[in-house]
Amino acid sequence: MNSSVAASSKTILHVDMDMFYVAVELRRNPELVGKPVVVGGDGARGVVAASSYEARRFGVFSAMSSAHAKRLCPQAIFLPGDHDLYSQVSQEVFEVFHTVTPLVEGLSLDEAFLDVTGALRLFGDGVAIGHELRSRVKQSTQLPSSVGVAPNKFLAKLASVVAKPRATRDGINPGHGVFEVKLNHELEFLHPLPVESLWGVGPVTLEKLSALSIKTVGDLAKYDRKILISVLGESLGQHLCELSQGIDDRSVEPDRDAKSIGHEETFSSDILDSEIAHDHLVRLADAVAARCRSAGVGARTISLKVKFADFHLITRSVSVDLPVSSAQAMIRLIEPLLKNIDLSAGVRLLGVSARNLSEPDSQMSLFDDSTTSGTANDLDAVWSTTTAAIDDIREKFGDSAIRPASSLRHKRKPGSSKWGPSDIE
Repeated sequence: MNSSVAASSKTILHVDMDMFYVAVELRRNPELVGKPVVVGGDGARGVVAASSYEARRFGVFSAMSSAHAKRLCPQAIFLPGDHDLYSQVSQEVFEVFHTVTPLVEGLSLDEAFLDVTGALRLFGDGVAIGHELRSRVKQSTQLPSSVGVAPNKFLAKLASVVAKPRATRDGINPGHGVFEVKLNHELEFLHPLPVESLWGVGPVTLEKLSALSIKTVGDLAKYDRKILISVLGESLGQHLCELSQGIDDRSVEPDRDAKSIGHEETFSSDILDSEIAHDHLVRLADAVAARCRSAGVGARTISLKVKFADFHLITRSVSVDLPVSSAQAMIRLIEPLLKNIDLSAGVRLLGVSARNLSEPDSQMSLFDDSTTSGTANDLDAVWSTTTAAIDDIREKFGDSAIRPASSLRHKRKPGSSKWGPSDIE
């Protein structure tokens, strides 16, 4: 037992939605329940975003190429995904989290840390709160979730892995639902785990640890710290030594501000024409701008991402003094960037992202009311009333109710095909 861990008086939950994207799709397509379902691009360049447990029985997992997934599971049912819907459902899930504690730190659309220390008297111990949360999420959204309970964030995340369902060739184990790493028993849980369970142990680090015959977390915990630091470096060596003892002093940080908002898309055939590339960037900028306005922020830096057919990747950025939140202003900023890039090698992916986020400033120049010759900030201000109307229409009638004119030449809606295209578009 480590005294630093035992001294902790916190109760931390890590809540992870089970196969979130797939579960949302099954909710609106119940006839697919029990079948091998994959969310992702089904084309040659597609990527698996999520898979049902039935698909996982065949070895299909997220981040795998769709082509490989099809070889492993030819009967898999591919769905293109709907990121806007997943974001909406995620908000519903997080609203449930906040009914238990205000200390919620979102990690992604489908997982979060919750510090429930202050809720113990009201709801019971961490395990009881975990079961209550699962019940509330299920009742509110009809979606399954798993909960890890522990004295700190690191152990809670590992505990949620144990809590989740698990697919094998023989069937699907439903999992614990809620799993607790009990105070004063942290190392009993932690030390038998493979060393790659530790945050920071990637393929390169794992190879170095394997050379030292370190296979489990317990092996690392017993190893000479000075040798580990000499092999891994001061920062990583100290970090892994502390984790191997179950030490993690980080607090749950609620309402963390997004550092960037972006959309990118992979295309089934390479783009060679700059006008076609421009049309796609208009759609992507429209999606990014809409998300910025929804979050109540504007961006001082707009970035363009281009990946070529040979996978060579370049990014270009431009910054302005005042934040912008309209697609028109964003396009004004990245148009010169696109013009200076040679597309003749063929473009397989385009992306637009907004960074340096802050509250938007709608003050425009007093001497320039032109939408064609003014700065991006002037253009942003001119379009402010129009974009507000667009947002109202989309909220009432859906995102496809009003779109940029250039998107009418293409079948995709803004921001779609996040995980790669179908071969038929």
